[in-house]
Amino acid sequence: MPTNIQQIEDIERGKMILRVEGEMTRIDAELLEKIALEMREETGKNLTIDLADLHFLDSDGATVLKRMTDEHGFEIEGLLMFLQRAVEENEKRNSN
Repeated sequence: MPTNIQQIEDIERGKMILRVEGEMTRIDAELLEKIALEMREETGKNLTIDLADLHFLDSDGATVLKRMTDEHGFEIEGLLMFLQRAVEENEKRNSN
């Protein structure tokens, strides 16, 4: 499943959100990082990265996401939903 990155303006919360769907590898995460940094520079606003619709994240991609929060100050949301879905899928596989 390809990675889809969608820009959403949340007027209520006054935020710009990048919603990520599909799978994320290191290459995808580095592209997301580049896009987010460029958008922040253009708009002057910080961005939130929404991972609620992510279906796969490899360890290298996770390292890039961590860098995005630690070094660049981006907020990540929806990660709990991604992890919960991963646990449920794993439990289903193990029960069969």
